[in-house]
Amino acid sequence: MIWVGILLLTVNCHSQNTKKTMKKKDEAYWKSKLTPEQYFILREKGTERPNTGKFLHHKEKGVYKCAGCGNELFTDGMKFDSHCGWPSFDQEIKGGKIKKSIDLSHGMRRVEITCANCGGHLGHLFDDGITETGMRYCVNSLSLSFEKEQVTHQTEAMKITLGAGCFWCVETIFEQLEGVLSVTSGYSGGTTENPTYKEVCTGHTGHAEVVHIEYNPNVISLEKILEVFFTVHDPTTLNRQGNDIGTQYRSAIFYHTEEQRKTAQNIIDKLNCEKVFAQPIVTEVTAFKVFYKAENYHQDYYNLNQEQPYCKMVIQPKVEKFTKKYQQLLKK
Repeated sequence: MIWVGILLLTVNCHSQNTKKTMKKKDEAYWKSKLTPEQYFILREKGTERPNTGKFLHHKEKGVYKCAGCGNELFTDGMKFDSHCGWPSFDQEIKGGKIKKSIDLSHGMRRVEITCANCGGHLGHLFDDGITETGMRYCVNSLSLSFEKEQVTHQTEAMKITLGAGCFWCVETIFEQLEGVLSVTSGYSGGTTENPTYKEVCTGHTGHAEVVHIEYNPNVISLEKILEVFFTVHDPTTLNRQGNDIGTQYRSAIFYHTEEQRKTAQNIIDKLNCEKVFAQPIVTEVTAFKVFYKAENYHQDYYNLNQEQPYCKMVIQPKVEKFTKKYQQLLKK
């Protein structure tokens, strides 16, 4: 017992010394370690513009850390959509990770939250949260880094690449499914290397607009993913989805394994046999070769541009119809 007590004392002292060391770092150190934008937020208590942070609509599983020192602050399960313009969490990881203090700046009385390890400014804490805790940790994305949850061998992630018309809409839908780890918009199925969006739109590259999906098969099956796929677009129109016309808008499944090919073909045969659609399915089922990520402004397009006419008139109705039909499959 004496040895255990000495060990615990040693660990606590080491932890306290580490925190003191981090807080004693001078500003030259932080300016060399952080980007100017991060320095403005973390060290000068700045605030990023609302609805601009990269973690605002972030949905991957993992741990959010202090961008300054790596101190673990929140998990994905603590994150919720508060519609305030900044990433929001309803609680923090236990263990004194975050320090709270009264902030009287800008003529307001608020509770500032800082990293207990390095003193970096994170944001503010409010008691207007909409979850059971009633709390809202309003945090700047630039104050955070993210460590993605590692998928174990037993739950090795799978990939499937799907084309169902404009990838803006398809990405928005699939990223809401529980078990889907990531969704990236891009191009597949063509011959041009590293095509641009402008080139793909000509129809001359042979590429389809696709979403590259990584998913946990222990949480969501390929059958369920393809069920959603055949529900949210018309697989019977050749090289067309609504007013979007061209080979780049074709219905396509680019399978990564032979098992995926068999599953996709069986589903198509079943849908055709049962005459679920008035016309035969023309979905292309092709072996995956290469995926080219689309330009950054295409990623998470709907969430970042909801006021755009195309988003309001075309994507929003599809998303609302999808969420109503598949509520039981959505991420909590």
